Amino acid sequence: MPKLAPQFIESPVQLTQEFLSMEDFAKTFLNHFSSHKKPERLQKDQKLLQNIILPALGQMTVQDVLQSHIEALHAKLREMPSQANRVLALLSKMFSLAISRNWREDNPAIGIERYQEEKRDRGLNREEQDRLWAVLESYSSHLTAYVFKFLLLTGARKEEVLNSTWDQFDLEKGIWTKPSYLTKQKKTEPFLLSEKALNVLQSLKKLNTQNSKSLFLKMDGEPLKDIRSFWKKVLKEANLEDKHMYDLRHTYAHLASNG
Repeated sequence: MPKLAPQFIESPVQLTQEFLSMEDFAKTFLNHFSSHKKPERLQKDQKLLQNIILPALGQMTVQDVLQSHIEALHAKLREMPSQANRVLALLSKMFSLAISRNWREDNPAIGIERYQEEKRDRGLNREEQDRLWAVLESYSSHLTAYVFKFLLLTGARKEEVLNSTWDQFDLEKGIWTKPSYLTKQKKTEPFLLSEKALNVLQSLKKLNTQNSKSLFLKMDGEPLKDIRSFWKKVLKEANLEDKHMYDLRHTYAHLASNG
């Protein structure tokens, strides 16, 4: 479970039919889904609650929240349609839980029309790729830089790369055989590596002074896990702060489709 802000660390509140404040309900909601959601998703829910939902509805009771209250909050966020829709979806999920526990009979978030969201142009253009690559090259001895190079050159999922081992690679034939337990389809997948990807692997191999089986093993012997802080640093230096890690996957898919 991710680290929650102080006001959410408490144990789930014992809610009663007489008093169901949205603030107390938020604590129970987060605790209820702490074992069902990915940490990243739970942190995003927590952020929406803290910064948007609770300042507007926190002092109200679960039973007293009307559709008009949610419509007003949704309208207030109209300039940020994506965020507005995420807030609406989260409130709908919360009230569904309230209904399942007989704390209310209806879901006031249902029936409110979502805003149309502009489809984001995912992926990096050639100039952005060059900027990103130049920054990554400046960290030639930084293990995490090779993670992002490899993500960009293979379009692989982050989990596939971070958990890869040297025995999965045939550097002479240029093939990466992904084991079934790492792939989304749960089947073994041979992947043909480009010359540039092979060069990255050769450079990475020189950094492997411990002769570890894993490609990405820190000096203390622990597997590399936290790569987000370095990613944010790289994006800032490359002036690409509006980009996301999964944009690397979309970039590769676009390049592959164009030969």
